[in-house]
Amino acid sequence: MTMAVTRWLIACLTILCACWSVPALASGGVTAVKARALPALTTLPGTGKPVLVSLEGQPVLVRGGGAAMLRAGGSAWTPLRAAGLGGVTGGVSDGRRAALLFGAGGQIERVAMIGTADAALQLRALPPLPVPLRSAQATLLAETLVVVGRDAGGRPRMLRVPVAGGGWTATAPWPGAGEPVALAARGPTLFLTLATAGGDRQLRWTGKEGWVARSAAPGPVVAGSPRAIGQAYLLYLVGAGRDAEWYSYSAVTDAWAPLGHRVAASAAITPFGNGIVSVSPTGGGLTVAAAELELQRRPLGWLDWSIIGTYLAAMLGIGFYFWSRSRMGSTSEFFLGSRTIPFWAAGISMFATNTSSISYLAVPAKAFDTDWQYMMSKIVTVFALVAVAYWVIPLFRRLNLVSVFGYLETRFHPIIRMLSSALAILMHVGGRMGIVLFLPALAIGTITGMNVVGCILVIGLCTIVYTALGGMKAVVWTDVFQVVVLMAGAIFAIGFIINAVGLSQIVSTAAEFDKTKLVNVSFDFTTPTIWGFLILYTFDTILTFPKDQVLMQRVLSTSSEKEASRSVWFFAAVLFPAGLLFYIIGTTLFAYYRANPGRLDPLLPVDAVFPSFIGTELPHGVTGIIIAGLFAAAMGTLSGTINSVATLLSVDFYEKFKRVPPTQKQAVRFAEWMTVLVGLVGVAIAVVLSRLDIHSLLDLTIELFGLLGGSCAGAYTLGMFTTRANWQGTAIGIVAASVITLIAWIFALVHPYFYLAIAIVMSIVIGYLASLFFPPPTREQLDGMTVFTGGGRKGRPDIEPERLASTSTS
Repeated sequence: MTMAVTRWLIACLTILCACWSVPALASGGVTAVKARALPALTTLPGTGKPVLVSLEGQPVLVRGGGAAMLRAGGSAWTPLRAAGLGGVTGGVSDGRRAALLFGAGGQIERVAMIGTADAALQLRALPPLPVPLRSAQATLLAETLVVVGRDAGGRPRMLRVPVAGGGWTATAPWPGAGEPVALAARGPTLFLTLATAGGDRQLRWTGKEGWVARSAAPGPVVAGSPRAIGQAYLLYLVGAGRDAEWYSYSAVTDAWAPLGHRVAASAAITPFGNGIVSVSPTGGGLTVAAAELELQRRPLGWLDWSIIGTYLAAMLGIGFYFWSRSRMGSTSEFFLGSRTIPFWAAGISMFATNTSSISYLAVPAKAFDTDWQYMMSKIVTVFALVAVAYWVIPLFRRLNLVSVFGYLETRFHPIIRMLSSALAILMHVGGRMGIVLFLPALAIGTITGMNVVGCILVIGLCTIVYTALGGMKAVVWTDVFQVVVLMAGAIFAIGFIINAVGLSQIVSTAAEFDKTKLVNVSFDFTTPTIWGFLILYTFDTILTFPKDQVLMQRVLSTSSEKEASRSVWFFAAVLFPAGLLFYIIGTTLFAYYRANPGRLDPLLPVDAVFPSFIGTELPHGVTGIIIAGLFAAAMGTLSGTINSVATLLSVDFYEKFKRVPPTQKQAVRFAEWMTVLVGLVGVAIAVVLSRLDIHSLLDLTIELFGLLGGSCAGAYTLGMFTTRANWQGTAIGIVAASVITLIAWIFALVHPYFYLAIAIVMSIVIGYLASLFFPPPTREQLDGMTVFTGGGRKGRPDIEPERLASTSTS
């Protein structure tokens, strides 16, 4: 098996070297535009430029006091009864909601939200504007309507009103000269185009930064033409002649790209599907046309499929190899690899578990979208691991544990053990497994056009099989193999972009947009500040490492206390440089798509930026290797999580609730079935996630870990670093911390990065104070359980003495 794996790696490296000099495919765009004619309109009364908006995706046309709606599917127009449409000068829509603008003499004086019911157009007037505005443009931003323009004195004004009703409020207007010609919202951000004598200006507004200059369009922007699309793009009509060209604008890279489609500059447009509907006066009627974006995918070649198939076969082969050698003779073999795992393999396995598909995809996407501020988490973690190796690991390794929650039973009470174990299971199954499965499936679907659910099933079922067969040894040694594949793909992707764009251009682009900003010293705790990282990851590493069964199970699988500490040191040694690679990928991708804006499809979610690059830019063979790396990133985390959750279910619940101690055969069989069941639940969650529109899966992971994983972590702090905490107070602390963190999440009181810290601090403070109302623990309970009472130096053979492993196999 070793020789076969070595040959596979050599073949992959050969392909990488052969493809190194292949230039990136940067010519042209990757997005196609599908244009089609829609039924024309000849029955609306009146003359003048029509006003077009969209309600729940269906275009609504208003002209001359009349209105009509395009039926679903675009088959025909349906007249709408309408009243009070006199004075309509424009409209605004985000595709779901719409408002009409009213005024006279080139000024906007009032607005009204609209809806439809019983073939009638219904208006709901908002309060009149405080002052009439000329050159007015409007957009819908979250739950408000924003209008910009100039008042009678020529002063710029920016006004906002809640769409549900309320008064107008003024916001600081744009600086400098220019008349508004386009206003668009992209998430919580506004983009304003201003026409000046020297050409258009483009400005971006956010509540925190105010107005910031952005790259102007390559020509004059057609008034009122922008629409948001995807998670990071706006579409504009650009041109001063009879026809305007359709352009995409990336809110991330601040770059414009032509889409190869032209629309009459005089047309009224509105969002429609993945594009726009345009209405142009022609003769005595109105010509209607639709233009929608379509993603063009490049199918995988036979070489890619061969590499992916060989990789999956190798993973299954490792599982069968260890199954054939051990036949799962003991639970110690299944859960801990008979405690024979080398320290370096355990350290790499910890890194593989920590470096999931979340790191491989979501971290580059985060660096592409923002900067390197999240990298502080890795730096703080490396330093915190020093404390873990020195204080935590020796104590736990001497206690002969299988489930790390066995510590809580002896230090406190079986209730604390089961409550904490249950929360940990929920956190890993509900907050991690589905995400690490969904991300690579999203990547494969983006690259090849394959069904995402099918990809989830392939990755999930393959991982379940080799994990159930090979137990901990299969998990660890597949992790080692997978880290090699994963790192090789990441390094080549960086080198390929450097070769295509040039190192100097990457560096200058990163400097221009401050993409390598690492430290945020702000005290605004709704942002990821350095203080948040110090608090969060100090707690997350030192205080939550002991309760992380996935990581601790690898530590406990080593042969001695010394080897256990070495495994954590090795983990720390590879964590920072390897983690840095993923942030570098995000920055180089930003420089690449800044230089080649037409190569990134506007329809893709931000988390798909790296897989899009893999699928459209890299040569065949290399694509297969990096996809194998995506598989490796997911399977490394998934297999470790499945094995650890199965361990907890077996040791913390099955053994405890079974009246008669199970035999070896019963225990192993239960663990195998739990491996399958847990894996299938993770697959099901991933399928659900594939149906949702989530902007950042990294943020979602952080939220779930904070909500589910913080409160029970405080129990370990109370247990290891205090002698007064008892089980009653600790239980109260866990419950109270969970409720407080949930409230912080519901009302969005702080940035999600602080949820974990809040939960830990609250569980410690409340748990300790509550303990003062109950009797202190006995000396026997504290012996070897805290850093003040021996630190575990004598060991505690009564704690988790592997009753399953010593049970008769008969």
